[in-house]
Order: sequence, then C-alpha cells, then structure tokens
Amino acid sequence: MKKTILITGGSGLIGKSLTELLLQSGYEVFHLSRNHRAIPGVKVFRWAPEENEIDTACIQGVQAIVHLAGENIGARPWTNDRKKKIIESRTQSIRLIYNLLEKHPEHQVQSVISASAVGIYGDRGDEILTETSSPGSDFLAITCKEWERAVDEAKGLRVVKLRTGVVLSNAASALQKMDKPVKLGMGSSLGSGKQWMPWIHLDDITALYLFALENETLTGAFNAATSNPLTNIDLTRAIASHLNKSLWAPAVPAFILRVILGHMSAIVLNSTKTSNGKIKEAGFRFKFDTIDQALKNIYAGEKSS
Repeated sequence: MKKTILITGGSGLIGKSLTELLLQSGYEVFHLSRNHRAIPGVKVFRWAPEENEIDTACIQGVQAIVHLAGENIGARPWTNDRKKKIIESRTQSIRLIYNLLEKHPEHQVQSVISASAVGIYGDRGDEILTETSSPGSDFLAITCKEWERAVDEAKGLRVVKLRTGVVLSNAASALQKMDKPVKLGMGSSLGSGKQWMPWIHLDDITALYLFALENETLTGAFNAATSNPLTNIDLTRAIASHLNKSLWAPAVPAFILRVILGHMSAIVLNSTKTSNGKIKEAGFRFKFDTIDQALKNIYAGEKSS
C-alpha cells in the first residue's frame, strides 16, 4: 500500500508537479494551504503559520512530509520586514508541524523531505561546492541556513534537504524571466556573465523528491542540480540558440543591477558551482543532464517569431 504524503507549498511550481507525480504513482496526497480550495485527488487542510494555526487532522495517516512552503524570495524588494517574512515563512511553518507531531506522539510520520537552495553557499566564484562546503554569509545563505536548521529540529525522523538550483520549465519559472528579453531580441548576460548557475529541469527535481521519499536510507543534504552547471552567459547563449535568436545587446553591468535591485541582485550575480556527485552516488539518474536536452524538451514545438 502506497504512503500518504503531506505537502506544504503544494500550489507552487515544484509542489504542483510533485503532486501530479505522486497521484500518478498511487500515493495519497494531502496539502496544507491558507486557502481551502478543492484540488482533484488531494485533501486540503487549512493552516496559517504566521498565526500559529493548523488543522490537526492534516497528519492523520501521514507517513512523510514534503516541506516546500516559503515566501517567493525574488518577488519583492528585500526590506527588513520582507527578509523576516522570507525566513519565517520557511522556519515557523515547519516548526508548527513539528509542534503538532509532538502533541500527537501516535503519529505515523517517518520522514521529512525539505526544499533548500544552493544559495546556502553564497558567492563562491569558480570553487566546486559539495554538501560539506562551508556556508556563505549573505542573506541568501542565512535564509538557507535558518531553513535547514529548523528542518533539522525533527525528533526521531529521517530528514533530507534538497539544495536546489535554478528550476527550468515551460511553466511560470525562472526560465521565463531569462528568455523574455531573448525573445524580444534584447537578450544579454548579467554582470560579468561568468557567474555559475546550477540548474535542474522541473521533471528531474520532481523525480528527485520521489526518489528521496522512496529511498529510506537517504538522509542529510544533497545538491539538487545537474552535472553541468553553466555560467550566466553560456546559459543565455543556449537559450538564444534554442529560440533562434541572436545576442547583440551588451551585458548589463553589475553595478546597475545592484543599484536597481539592491541586495536582491545576489540572486543573479552570485556564482555557485555545485557538484551533484553525492546524489548520483546514491543512485539518482538525471533525465535532463545537459542544457541542450532540457531546453529541447521545454521549447519543443516553439518557433521564434
């Protein structure tokens, strides 16, 4: 009999894709959501982490929790209030669930699979980063460290943390922000263009969550990105090539990005060159391990105007 999985952040890009995969694989899926809207095949339970509210029935019969909830880190400027919300949306939410589990020791939860991000390493140039590399010190790194620290507060549970790179898909994603100027004929690299950008196809990150759920010997942190990270300029060139567009516009200077975005510019200027050797050694195989494979799948049937 397949397990019952409780997902936080189930309405997001990865959450939707994972929900679909789990249902197709015969799992029962529960969502925690602020809005108790009906989702075909999914039981939805209301919660409001910022108000310390959660439907206690959400853990009944649940064997594993997938923690994806968190404020969109690039949606709004990083004011002090915004930074606090970004961190607390990731930490208070999982602590609310852990508190519920402690109050109901008869629960059946055995595993917690949580999102994290390669941002934990900070801006590291050309250094090859493994899961044992030291964390960075900027806001992205602090957010990830606090996120993982909260997830690690689980008592007696198996914990897996997937440090995810840029997720590429044909749905609303980072790729749409990158390819829009390319499609308009105004594509260019950002800053020096030499900053490394670990990436992963949506299908692969979704499959990786299922892999983590089903492989009960898996524990700890794993870099969730392909074997072929790209620099910003090489990724931009690959996108342009698949869209049959030329790149003629000059690079956007880093100082202009810093003036416009402030500290948020770290999202596009930080250089993070990750290794995925650990997850591959555990037996996971990427379906889209090269950018050509990924973009060919994403842009299938799309023609330049």
